[in-house]
Amino acid sequence: MRHTINVLVENEPGVLARVAGLFSGRGFNIESLSVAETLDPMASVMTIVTRGDDQILEQITKQLNKLVCVIKVTDLVGKEYVARELILVRVTVKPETRAEILSITDIFRGKVVDVSPKSYTIEVTGDEEKIKAFIELLKPMGIKDVARTGSVALVRG
Repeated sequence: MRHTINVLVENEPGVLARVAGLFSGRGFNIESLSVAETLDPMASVMTIVTRGDDQILEQITKQLNKLVCVIKVTDLVGKEYVARELILVRVTVKPETRAEILSITDIFRGKVVDVSPKSYTIEVTGDEEKIKAFIELLKPMGIKDVARTGSVALVRG
């Protein structure tokens, strides 16, 4: 089962390495990781996406809570939450595909953030399924490069 975990941590050097080391040292895979400072510059929030059954997640949560730098661990599974990713895609542009690429971008509420004679760089935000669908539609056009953030998530309400 896929789990999204928010970890509130102290904003200090080495915290990311300690959290990542906890996962790798116990054989847990991190599928996605996003870290950013909160409104309080003394704290950061890590959004971690991983896979495992409930027993594995319980073990991860207990191990995270043992770290001195961890303030709070929240498993978002079973809660109502909003999750988003951002992707930048550089796609090859030919005269015959230019209009179709712009149309696909518009449908996905993306925006062209850079233009060159031979390519467009497009920005799209959304959930994982939306990002996957966007990539699949652009593949036949000739994707040159992709940069993708990890998932960020907040509990609703």
